[in-house]
Amino acid sequence: MAIRLLLADDDALIREGLNIILGMDPEFSIVACASNGKEAVEACLSHSDIDVALLDIRMPVMDGVAATREICQRTSVKVLILTTFDDNSLIREAILSGAKGYLLKNNAPDKIKAAIKMVYQGGSVMEHVVLEKLKDSLSPAPSAKDIPHFDTTLFSDRELEIMKLIAQGLSNREIAAALFISEGTVKNYITSILDKTGLEHRTQVAIYYLNGGRLT
Repeated sequence: MAIRLLLADDDALIREGLNIILGMDPEFSIVACASNGKEAVEACLSHSDIDVALLDIRMPVMDGVAATREICQRTSVKVLILTTFDDNSLIREAILSGAKGYLLKNNAPDKIKAAIKMVYQGGSVMEHVVLEKLKDSLSPAPSAKDIPHFDTTLFSDRELEIMKLIAQGLSNREIAAALFISEGTVKNYITSILDKTGLEHRTQVAIYYLNGGRLT
């Protein structure tokens, strides 16, 4: 079955370009298009069959952050942000609002398609350059064990090690290779970390670790 999409961007050229590129691929079906965040939210509420919403972060009427929050709170649609990442605070807020990934607008179509599929399958997507920008926006953080408000007793040494590698932008496969364990074992550790922290996905884990045990 094709992945059902909502495309939201106030730039008609980008919106229509994505519509054509993705619409030509039988693996995707464009359910609706929107020119602002309010329209995106309304489309997700009125079309219960949308799987993934691809949202620009800067839009009139309602921006991508507010739209992400509304969509994630009121529907089961997964949100993938399309951004030029010019505002660190917006990136961070969108992630905390439930966005499952960040994608740069200048990516090749194949990478966009791969990111959509990953989000649809329950994964998260964070480009390394965006993660680096997030790191730059946070106060310089020493190791977790040196931060008083980071409750290290909550985690095993291995979990702390994996959190650090996630914060460095490594994928599950890269973490497995670095620690000489299987990808399945990495996933089990990440599930444990999410359960202990109440976080929803690995991008939030990165922020949590880099910010010394806080999301704000």
